[in-house]
Amino acid sequence: MAYDLLIKNGRVVDGSGMPAFRGDVGVKNGKIAELGKLSGPADRTIDADGRAVAPGFVDNHCHFDAQVTWDPLCTFSPQHGATTVIFGNCSLALAPVRKGCERRVAEFLSYVEAIPMEVLDTVEIDWETIPQYMDRLDQNLGVNVGNLIGHSAVRYYVMGDDCQKRDATADELKAMQQVVRGGLEAGALGLSVSRNKGHYDPQGVHIPALWATEEEIFALGDVLRDMGTGVIQSGGGRAAEMNGGLMARLSEATGRTVVYNNLGQTVREPDLWKKHMARVEETSRAGIRAYPLCSPNRTTQSFTMKNCQTFRGAPTWHPILLASDDEKMRAYCDPAIRAKLHDEVVEHKVTVPAAGYSRRWYDYMWVESPVLEKNQGLKGKTIGQIAKEQGKGIIDAFLDLVVEEKLETGFLMAENNVDDEAMAKILTYPNAIVGLSDGGAHVQFHGGYGYSTRLLSEWVREKRVMTLEHAVRRLTFDSASAMGIFDRGLLRPGLAADIVIFDPDTVRPLPESIVHDFPAGGWRVKEPAAGIAATIVNGQVLLEDGKHTGTLPGRVLRNTHYQAQHRA
Repeated sequence: MAYDLLIKNGRVVDGSGMPAFRGDVGVKNGKIAELGKLSGPADRTIDADGRAVAPGFVDNHCHFDAQVTWDPLCTFSPQHGATTVIFGNCSLALAPVRKGCERRVAEFLSYVEAIPMEVLDTVEIDWETIPQYMDRLDQNLGVNVGNLIGHSAVRYYVMGDDCQKRDATADELKAMQQVVRGGLEAGALGLSVSRNKGHYDPQGVHIPALWATEEEIFALGDVLRDMGTGVIQSGGGRAAEMNGGLMARLSEATGRTVVYNNLGQTVREPDLWKKHMARVEETSRAGIRAYPLCSPNRTTQSFTMKNCQTFRGAPTWHPILLASDDEKMRAYCDPAIRAKLHDEVVEHKVTVPAAGYSRRWYDYMWVESPVLEKNQGLKGKTIGQIAKEQGKGIIDAFLDLVVEEKLETGFLMAENNVDDEAMAKILTYPNAIVGLSDGGAHVQFHGGYGYSTRLLSEWVREKRVMTLEHAVRRLTFDSASAMGIFDRGLLRPGLAADIVIFDPDTVRPLPESIVHDFPAGGWRVKEPAAGIAATIVNGQVLLEDGKHTGTLPGRVLRNTHYQAQHRA
C-alpha cells in the first residue's frame, strides 16, 4: 500500500495497555491504515528512531471556548501531545447566546475560569445557537475539539437575568430541553452542569447553573437518555456525590456516563480521597458509570493580591477582591476590616461554601517573589512563619507585606495533590479518569497543560507508579471512551490517525514563564514541553519539535447520534 505518512522504527504504544512493540505505523486518508513491519511507499516518512509512537492524548477538561476562536491550536495543549481538547465544562460555554447578551455570557466564563475580560471582549461572537458555534469552529482548527453544552449558558439564554434569581417554570424547562436537544443533534459531546458553590460571577452572585434544582438537572439529563447519546460533566461533583450521591443518581437515571471534578488529595481534608474512592468503588460495583477526574499535577497557583482567587466567597474579602487596586489598598490598611478578615479566614467564625483555602492556609502559602530589597529574606517562607517571626497575627503579617509592596508581592499556594503516596493510588485507580488540565483557564495563575508529560515523566519514569503502556492508556483510550469518542484513543486500522511521537527518556513539562500573546496585549502563563517530537492530527503533522507546521487539520468531534444520522 502507498501511504500518506509512514512512521518507521517506533516503539508502538497503542493505547490498549498491551505491551509496546517495535514497528511501523502507516497512515492513509487521515486514518490508521496498518501497523507492523511496513515497506510501502509514502508521501512522507518519519523515522521515530525507537521513540514511543502513541495515540494522541485527549485533554478532557479545558476551557478553550473563547481562545479557540483566535488560537486554533489551543496552545499549549498540543505541545504536550494532545490532539483532542474538550471544553464547555462546568456549565460554562459561549453558546447559545442572544444578541446583546454576549458580554454577560463571557463574564460567567471570565470570572469562574480567570480569563481577563479585556481579552474576551475582543472575541467577535457572530453566532447564536450551539450548532452555529460548532460550525464556526469547524472551519479553522489545529487540534480536534469536542464541546459540551453549558447549563449556565442555556439557563441564561432561556431565562435572561432571572436565571440567577429563581427556579425555572415548566415552560422554561421545556425550552431548555429543546436547546439541549438541538445541541446534541448538532453533535455536541454532552451536557455540563455545576454544583461548585465556589463559582461566582463578577458581581459575586453564583453562576446560573447553581440556581437550578436537582429536578432541572435531571430533566436536562433526560434529553441525553432519550437520544441515547452524550456524557454529562459536572463541576463541583465531588461534594455533590459525597453528600447526596447526585453524580451516581444522575448516571443511573439517564444511563449516561457522568464525569466530574474530582478525585484528589488535599490538606483541607486529608482522608477525603480515601472516602471518595470507597464511594466510587461502591457505585462502580453497582454498574453505575459515574467517574471522577484526577490530575497528575500538583495544584499550585502563583498570584499577587492584585489578582487573587483564594479568598472568594468570604463575606468581607470577596468584594475587596472585586474592587480597584486603590480600594484594595485602603481596605487592607483598615484595622476594622483586618479584624473581620481575621474572624472569617483565621478563626473561621463564618462558613464559606467551597472555600478555596484550608483552615491553616497560611502554612501552605509562601512568599515567592518579594518586591523590595529589604524583604528578600522572606522569600520561601510561609505566611505562618512570617507571622511567628514578626510576632504578629496572621492577617497583619500578610497584609503588612501586601500593603508595603503595593499589592505586587508574588505568592505561591499549594494545598492539593502534594502527598506522593496518595497520588500514586489515585492515579492508578481504574475508576478515575486522568486529565483535568483546565487548559485555557486560570491563565495568569498556572499552566496545567503539562498533565500528560508530567504523568509520563514524574509518575512513570521517576516514581515508577505505573508502566508506560498503562500511562498511555490513561491518557488516550480511557479518556476517549469516557467522553464518548470512539474513533480515537487507540492505534488501530480504520481509526483516526491522531498520533504523538515522544521520547520516554526525556519527555517532561518545562518550567513556566510569562508570555504576552493574548489579544488586547493580554499575558498568560506559558508551559512548554520537552521530548515531544511530533503531534499528528488526522494524519497531518501539526507540530514538529513543538513548532507549528502551518497545517490546520483539526475538526469538531461529534457524538454518536450525529454520526449515525450523517453516515454516508
